Amino acid sequence: MADSTTVYIGLGSNIGESAKLIKTALDEFGKCEGIAVSAVSEMLKTKPLGPVDQADYLNAAAKLQTTLSPDELLKSLQAIETSLGREHEVKWGPRTIDLDLLLYGDEIIDRLELTVPHSQMHLRSFVLDAMCELASNLVHPVLKKSMKELNERLGGGNFFLDEEKPQLISIAGIIGVGKTTLGQGLSKEIGCELIREAYETNPYMDQAYAGKQDIALDWQLYFLVSRLKQLDRESLNSGKLYISDYVFSKEQIYAKRVLTEEQRRQYQEEYVIVEPKIAEPVLVIYLKDRPAACLERIKKRNRAYEQQIKEDELKNFFDDYEELFAKWNNCPVITLSLDKFNCLDENDIQRLANEIRSYVWIS
Repeated sequence: MADSTTVYIGLGSNIGESAKLIKTALDEFGKCEGIAVSAVSEMLKTKPLGPVDQADYLNAAAKLQTTLSPDELLKSLQAIETSLGREHEVKWGPRTIDLDLLLYGDEIIDRLELTVPHSQMHLRSFVLDAMCELASNLVHPVLKKSMKELNERLGGGNFFLDEEKPQLISIAGIIGVGKTTLGQGLSKEIGCELIREAYETNPYMDQAYAGKQDIALDWQLYFLVSRLKQLDRESLNSGKLYISDYVFSKEQIYAKRVLTEEQRRQYQEEYVIVEPKIAEPVLVIYLKDRPAACLERIKKRNRAYEQQIKEDELKNFFDDYEELFAKWNNCPVITLSLDKFNCLDENDIQRLANEIRSYVWIS
């Protein structure tokens, strides 16, 4: 097709014979003047998003060539939806067919009636799984990341921007990796509150790092109580942006490493009370660096209580974080390696802040 543009369409259905409806929609593409179907992904069964109780979906993606403009293509998609019984009255509601314009070449369109790339495609594994089948190395025009990398951030999860939640961004990583430094840079760039881990006020820090096992439980319980004060979902405002320089889920990592079996049992009794009250992050930034490099930073900043830390201890914590995020699907995770990212570089901070804005609700 001469002078055509490559576009990608998301297809979904959860009413009626969904597989047949998706195939019918694909057939209808071929009947439209100026549209040719190049490739189609496999159909994937997916749990519905949003608050409406409904059946599971079948989803797929299609690669098309078109000579139509974005607006002309949108009209064609809407006409096919209407012909197949799509009703638009209920947001997040069930539908016979849903046709989303995901990408139109590398164009960026931001209008009330049309947003391209699709504003939340990077939050949905069922979209990115299909896109990776069709074009895993294709780069998102706004986020400047490949479909493969964007998909890896989701851990198989599907998410949407939810203004009813506190927009908590949590920074994770081992001691000395630069979490607070990054948090300070991002909070300034984005213009939001930074929630800092209560290191300086914990009265047990010196003794704990000196290896006093009898106070290890008090040390961890102090942090647990401080987390609740800082991240209580009832205290954080819905729709408001926050950055924390730690992720609450690390509590289990440290409990495993520093507490005895009996101390862990006592700790767990308190943890199960606190954990449901904690606001979940909508995005995690996972900072990674070599434990040896982190140890160098620890020595340079010269906090007295940290000077007993050994490299093998950092390596153990590093492995724990790797295990945590290998299984993580609670929210998207942006993983940053410090051989490619500088927490003190304003350009790196600005680029990351621009990415973050696509993963959080901003009114």
